[in-house]
Amino acid sequence: MDSFDSASGGKSGQVLIGVNIGECEIVVVRGSVLNQDVDMIVNAANTLMRGGGGVDGAIHMAAGRGLLLELQRVAPRSCTTGDVVVTGGHATGHRHIAHTPGPIWRGGNCGEEELLNACYWNCLEAAQNVRAESIAFCSISTGAYGYPLEKGARQAMEVVADWLVRHQETALQKVVFAMFLAEEHRVYSEALDRLKMARTKGFEPPTLSSED
Repeated sequence: MDSFDSASGGKSGQVLIGVNIGECEIVVVRGSVLNQDVDMIVNAANTLMRGGGGVDGAIHMAAGRGLLLELQRVAPRSCTTGDVVVTGGHATGHRHIAHTPGPIWRGGNCGEEELLNACYWNCLEAAQNVRAESIAFCSISTGAYGYPLEKGARQAMEVVADWLVRHQETALQKVVFAMFLAEEHRVYSEALDRLKMARTKGFEPPTLSSED
């Protein structure tokens, strides 16, 4: 799972840049998803849906045992990579948690790109289904799962931008990328800056494999 140093607290950082697509703003901040003021947070979970290390373990610790009990009920046979399981926020203070298992990087020829796209796309679909107005993502799969950080950041921005262009009626007003590590924050900030520049030049959403 993605790196998470609970000892440093993961306090939310200052927003450096933002991009608006329709009525929704995309921002990058330095901090933990747990400390974001949003309706839904995204957990980079494993397929077993029973907690783990990194941000997964931190979310389970913050949520309390009730989260594990709910996951045992709603995901009794695990979850496929790229899919999403939605639970309540429990003691995190958030309304919802979207748990998505990201792909393990195996060189790029085993469908990793499509699976990571699916993680982000399906989390946004889950947010839409519960009428969430805001969602916070961590960097899915780029920690212990070995997904290249720059590639993962670019995909994350492309998928979110594509989804928002296709869903102008969404209740979502803010998408937050909460990057706990300094290098993650730098890379995601650069990816969002590139998206911002592309939109000023006439942005066309990339063609993704995900369906509406």
